Amino acid sequence: MANWLSIDDLQDITADLPRFTEAFTTLASRLGLDIAPLAADHISLRCHQNATAERWRRGFEQCGELLSENIINGRPICLFKLHEPVCVAHWRFEVVELPWPGEKRYPHEGWEHIEIVLPGEPESLNARALALLSDDGLSQPGIFVKTSSPKGERERLPNPTLAVTDGSVTIKFHPWTIEQIVASEE
Repeated sequence: MANWLSIDDLQDITADLPRFTEAFTTLASRLGLDIAPLAADHISLRCHQNATAERWRRGFEQCGELLSENIINGRPICLFKLHEPVCVAHWRFEVVELPWPGEKRYPHEGWEHIEIVLPGEPESLNARALALLSDDGLSQPGIFVKTSSPKGERERLPNPTLAVTDGSVTIKFHPWTIEQIVASEE
């Protein structure tokens, strides 16, 4: 199986990784978020066109296994487990989330967010996530916080999300790993 970095269909996201890594670490620093002790679960892409999503899918099929394909919030989302990880900061991501375009248009096609797992009661996720972020960081212009509860058709676990973004990259917090969510669908 090939390394994702060498797949022709994935060269645009290979080239985009340094930009994302720098933007992500800058956002974490602005928020006063110490990422060192945190468990990050997976990394996600964003694209504008179905053709891009389909090309990326073809690429990931050459260097990983399809873990899940589900309709979430009205659009397909595929999860791939890669044979070689995507490295950002100290994390090594084996799971990549590939969503097809939805209603929202993103400013950039490429890497968009990292999901951090904060195990514990789903009801206390927001408080636990916000406690990791500085008040000064959260009150800066251009920083936005959003809560949601995305749900796949067959998911059995409540999966609230707290997302913090600067409009370029996003840090998301969940109470479960994506593999726990996929297992709940069985």
